[in-house]
Amino acid sequence: MFADRARIFVKSGKGGDGHVSFRREKYVPDGGPDGGDGGHGGSVIFKVDDGLNTLTDFRHVRKYAAQSGEEGGKKNCRGKNGQDIIIKVPAGTVIKEAESGKVIADMSGDNTEVVLLKGGRGGKGNQHYATSTMQAPKYAQPGQPAQELELLLELKVIADVGLVGFPNVGKSTFISRVTNARPKIANYHFTTLQPNLGVVDMEDCKSFVIADIPGLIEGASEGVGLGYEFLRHIERTKVMIHIVDAAGTEGRDPVEDIYAINKELEAYNADIAHRPQIIAANKIDAIYDPEDDPVARIKAEFEPQGVEVMAISAVTGEGVKALLYKVSEKLENLDDAPVIFEQEYFPEIENPTDEEPFVVYYDEEEDEYVIEGPRIEKMLGYTNLESEKGFRFFQNFLKETGILAQLEELGIEEGDSVRMYGLSFDYYK
Repeated sequence: MFADRARIFVKSGKGGDGHVSFRREKYVPDGGPDGGDGGHGGSVIFKVDDGLNTLTDFRHVRKYAAQSGEEGGKKNCRGKNGQDIIIKVPAGTVIKEAESGKVIADMSGDNTEVVLLKGGRGGKGNQHYATSTMQAPKYAQPGQPAQELELLLELKVIADVGLVGFPNVGKSTFISRVTNARPKIANYHFTTLQPNLGVVDMEDCKSFVIADIPGLIEGASEGVGLGYEFLRHIERTKVMIHIVDAAGTEGRDPVEDIYAINKELEAYNADIAHRPQIIAANKIDAIYDPEDDPVARIKAEFEPQGVEVMAISAVTGEGVKALLYKVSEKLENLDDAPVIFEQEYFPEIENPTDEEPFVVYYDEEEDEYVIEGPRIEKMLGYTNLESEKGFRFFQNFLKETGILAQLEELGIEEGDSVRMYGLSFDYYK
């Protein structure tokens, strides 16, 4: 079966310890300290491999560790750096911290390589600690510890358009007609066990990628059936084609089907449910009763809600080209950039290997409350305060580290100014 999720453990290399030694040579009875520095530990690096399209490899190997740095040596010899470990993943892989489910990196678009965990710095040898009063230091700095994380890898395919609908409504037939994808097609439910991607090329239109998502069933958002396993693949799509069996060849009502699938989308991710959607009333070649026009009934139900309905036959090709032009037109009016998931979890901030202090104080001269320290500066560098999500994440960081509590202890009130490395904010609870 198509592997689109994996849970793995990764660990960076520990920094090598600094060395304690003294110069011992003939005719030099009291040589100075000459302990070398430890080597840096190897980093954990994720890299996109265009030759991969599943996460199957991670089912066999679940632990990945970079090499630790070597200890420093005598005669100022520096320890060897640990070797990085490079983990290859398919494009579209989202890397999350397993426990919280927060995104660390999205291997999509231009983000083809990321250093997920940095190796520990090597410790300084005792030569660095010699002073005029302490000329023979008998201590050296230990190497920085390794970082480790439990990760959840999720493959979310990169497609502009997603096909949704109940099983056996003709999605596979549709995608095989309009793209270069060749899915297996048979007359039973859940034929599609993996998302099929295909490129649609038309004259006078920009090409786009379309994904055939396996059929959903009611209860999919709660984990029922195979449909739930693949809902994540439509999270990047910008336009949805909702294919429905207008002829009701399996005895189901097409209007009820549309509402049922939309309910599952809403339950899984409301943002997806509200993306532009076109209803493709399929199997019109199987409608034999001219008195009862199911397409007209679907249009009467959904077009007043602002959803376009187009009649097609994936088997004969009737109406298919008009549908594709309509989809292309919708894509033209949307942002070109692929949907990329923002980083929500920062390993160096959440699990600092150094005790990075911060201070909170009141500056009477400027009449401002000030927050400073290496950890704050690093966090500001990581976070996009321009986005609402990034700003909210930064607020949670201030709360979780106890900074907001310290500000309140200092007597801050609503409307007071808070300064952090040149940035000023008004304080509100």
